[in-house]
Amino acid sequence: MIEKIVKVDSYEQVISLFGKYDENINILQKEYNVIIFSRGSDIKISGKEEDVARASRAVDGLLSLVRKGEIINEHNIKYVISMANEGTQTEFENLYNSCIAVSASGKPVRPKTITQKKYIDAITNNTITLGVGPAGTGKTYLAVSMAVKALKADDVTKIILTRPAVEAGEKLGFLPGDLQTKVDPYLRPLYDALFDMLGAEAFHRNLERSSIEVAPLAYMRGRTLDDAFIILDEAQNSTPEQMKMFLTRLGFNSKMIITGDVTQIDLPDARRSGLIDAMNVLNDVEDISIVNFTEKDVVRHRLVQEIVKAYEKNKDESGKNKSW
Repeated sequence: MIEKIVKVDSYEQVISLFGKYDENINILQKEYNVIIFSRGSDIKISGKEEDVARASRAVDGLLSLVRKGEIINEHNIKYVISMANEGTQTEFENLYNSCIAVSASGKPVRPKTITQKKYIDAITNNTITLGVGPAGTGKTYLAVSMAVKALKADDVTKIILTRPAVEAGEKLGFLPGDLQTKVDPYLRPLYDALFDMLGAEAFHRNLERSSIEVAPLAYMRGRTLDDAFIILDEAQNSTPEQMKMFLTRLGFNSKMIITGDVTQIDLPDARRSGLIDAMNVLNDVEDISIVNFTEKDVVRHRLVQEIVKAYEKNKDESGKNKSW
């Protein structure tokens, strides 16, 4: 048994780290089989040498968040643990040094995982970026945040958001209302992200003056999209033909972000996904980046991560994926 002392700037930081009824520290103690307690502004960790080393790395990572004013929760504790186990917690600490944008409510938007940071860097440095991975990894929200940032900086004159309306199929014309009313349910996640970043009033103002356009993928045909930030969401539900059509709409001074989850393909008749096709075809093309997210990047409720892991395990055991 060994003991290690971690110095903390203030007792207030110790309180923030430990959490209500020591709930945060209890997670670390259970994970590493160590004893963690405080003496004033010092934190003492005791246990086996290897366990203490990993636990101290996790404590250092969480303290870096506390110093930046971040609230410690179960998600970032679990993520810091995974980083500490890999010895990469320093990369995690650096995530909170940059702010992508500020939401309408004044909340800073930052990457919360290493892969999210790579995704943001890829969008910044490439014309076309594919973000591929499970639900809840922030693919769409971060893409919309980058689009709003570009629009506000006058880097582009328009944001174009699109999705394949697979569920509607050929029945779209039979739904009541005009085109916008018919496709709104399929575009709602994009609206939600825009509302959060701009606020409802600014969103509608930009929509009215055509600075923001939201439309089904089929309505991209025949267009050339210049000076635009274009996001194709739920791209796994596009066909290879639709994907090629979309990619060739790219105009001058534009960026394209393509997001999707290849485990949630809803195409009928087991048709091949345009997203999978694009990942294979474009893998070695310069100025195109492909970023793959995993269940570790899920930033929704902790159960979402567990659900994704359970489905991945089931896929591995069966040796195939129903959706591919």
